[in-house]
Amino acid sequence: MGEWPSQPVTDFRGRALPEPATPVGYAALMAAYDLAVPLSPRFAAIAQRHHPVSTDSWLMLTPRHRPEESLAGHLTFAIKWEGVNLPVLDQLFRTIPAEDVADIVSTTPTGAFARRIWFLYEWMTGHMLDLPDAGKVRQVEVVDPDMQFALARGETSSRHRVLNNLPGTPRFCPMVDRSPALSALAAKKLDERARAQIGRIRPDLVARAAAFLLLNDSRSSFAIEGERPSGNRAVRWGQAIAEAGQTQLSLAEFDRLQRIVIGDARFVRLGLREEGGFVGVHDRETGDPIPDHISARAQDLDDLLAGLVDYADRTREGGYDPVVAAAALAFGFVYIHPYVDGNGRLHRWLIHHVLAAAHYNPPGLVFPVSAAILREIDAYRRVLESYSRPLLPLIEWRRTAGGNVEVLNETASYYRFFDATAHAAFLYACVEQTIEVDMPEEVAFLEGYDRFTLGIQQMIDMPTDQVELLHKFLKQNDGRLSQRAQGREFAALTADEVREVERLYWDSFIEPE
Repeated sequence: MGEWPSQPVTDFRGRALPEPATPVGYAALMAAYDLAVPLSPRFAAIAQRHHPVSTDSWLMLTPRHRPEESLAGHLTFAIKWEGVNLPVLDQLFRTIPAEDVADIVSTTPTGAFARRIWFLYEWMTGHMLDLPDAGKVRQVEVVDPDMQFALARGETSSRHRVLNNLPGTPRFCPMVDRSPALSALAAKKLDERARAQIGRIRPDLVARAAAFLLLNDSRSSFAIEGERPSGNRAVRWGQAIAEAGQTQLSLAEFDRLQRIVIGDARFVRLGLREEGGFVGVHDRETGDPIPDHISARAQDLDDLLAGLVDYADRTREGGYDPVVAAAALAFGFVYIHPYVDGNGRLHRWLIHHVLAAAHYNPPGLVFPVSAAILREIDAYRRVLESYSRPLLPLIEWRRTAGGNVEVLNETASYYRFFDATAHAAFLYACVEQTIEVDMPEEVAFLEGYDRFTLGIQQMIDMPTDQVELLHKFLKQNDGRLSQRAQGREFAALTADEVREVERLYWDSFIEPE
């Protein structure tokens, strides 16, 4: 063990503090025990003055909040002020003797924070401390729901007299802070707004909008990967998206979905990876891997995916926020990267699965989140890299003969436990965009197209395919029929008819906007 931070600093492991201050809580535990953990989005520190200003990266507290310089002092402070940080706790509990945790509990056996620490130690390590049960004391929640998203319906641990409202299990349990931005998005009840919106629209329009949005999401998911699939392949994947939420997650289900995604598997190995994996490029001269992200080890995949399945079941049954659960599950999957190919599309399919299983989206309607992600592709990549890049320096690896990576250290816990706050905020924004922009725009287009088609048919006896072509030409030329179209495909139209067609297009599409 090293020393507790006792002097004000302006930098902690490369992260600047807003003013000279002493790191405490989880940051102090990381420093004292030299824990190899990616930096959390936010740490705590004790400022020298009595009116410090906190930032997104630092909770700045006054000198009167300074904890005792001990394991018990900093661990209690961390749980109280920073919530449950599973990546740090996992590394800490692997490092310290079990007796040190037992001493904390023995000193204050009825203390709320001591019992939460006790529960977390036994929950994460599977090792029972030599301590009697807590007895008749007031039950406390493991996760403070005002600080972090937690299950609405957890289960009681009578041994510790705590309510286990953690969203996952020791196999997989990302945590999400209840930031002001996320709390505001959750309070909007976007699912209720979507159902109210759909309830005001004719059922036939809803069905047609749903069909387009589904295919658009499928194509967008391929486009994110830089692919332009055939029509049949996009339709097949769209059907898989439409069926999301109807089946039980399992390794067999993941394998089935990968087969649908890949289609032609002659040049791609199906099933779980049997070697290392990374996302990145190779050095042109040496052939060495240049990773942007290193995937979980092949020997850890079965256990990690079992944890994903447990997390999906637990969050659905426990009343966890569906959008937050979808973000944690989907981004966790893509960080694990269990397959040689198809991970990105399965990652986005998982978003649909969680939302559909929770009945978050209106029946029969898929939120086109992939289309929203495609529009915000740079922000999407930043969110992906917000965890994968800080993780890289902690992974020891060497090049294989085939130009792959072989991971040399234990890394499974990095994929089990991570902070998914940024991921949840990004996905919530995408869901809001689909409800507030994509769905209304598609319905408005269909209403306009119906008006346009009916007006054309009342004016001229024109086949449906010609009406579609006419609409296409007008759309490409901002509501005007080009001289080329008037001279070729629609030469039969009179000058008066052309003006009437343009007016009809304006009334149907441009004026409503």
